[in-house]
Amino acid sequence: MQASLGGRYALALFELASQAKTIGQVEASLASVRDALDQSDDFRALTNSPIVQRGPATKAVLATADSLGVDATTKSFLGVLAENRRLGQLPAIIRAFRLLAARHRGEVTAEVTSAHPLSDDQVVELKQQLRQRLGREVSVDLSVDADLLGGLVVRIGSQMIDSSIRTRLNALSSAMKG
Repeated sequence: MQASLGGRYALALFELASQAKTIGQVEASLASVRDALDQSDDFRALTNSPIVQRGPATKAVLATADSLGVDATTKSFLGVLAENRRLGQLPAIIRAFRLLAARHRGEVTAEVTSAHPLSDDQVVELKQQLRQRLGREVSVDLSVDADLLGGLVVRIGSQMIDSSIRTRLNALSSAMKG
């Protein structure tokens, strides 16, 4: 995982947070940043735009960090990403950091993609089923992909559980073609 650019940045941030004993705070701050990326077209455009100069990008990211109430380590880290023109790596960095933090806590992380957002009760039930199957605590990283039509795709390390309707329809189509 750390071989990727996002992984290297995530590892650097994790080491800083570990030394400062703020892994939980940084993880919560990154969750806020991820939510902002998901919900704000302007913030997403800022992180992905090659046109925005370093100075204005840094100012905008630091202002966004203040408005989100992120911790000091994460705010500084976001500033470094802006200065290095690496804001586009944020989603990969956040994913990699979550994996590192989960591993640090002895958890397994499951990347769960669903056709529709899962309710809190569904997430609790999913975690319980995965915990029973794996015999370990499981944290879930949720995402939505409407193309699945229904069902879930769960990735745990190299293992994948695909119960999506799209996959079932594709298998049925292949079987019918003979």
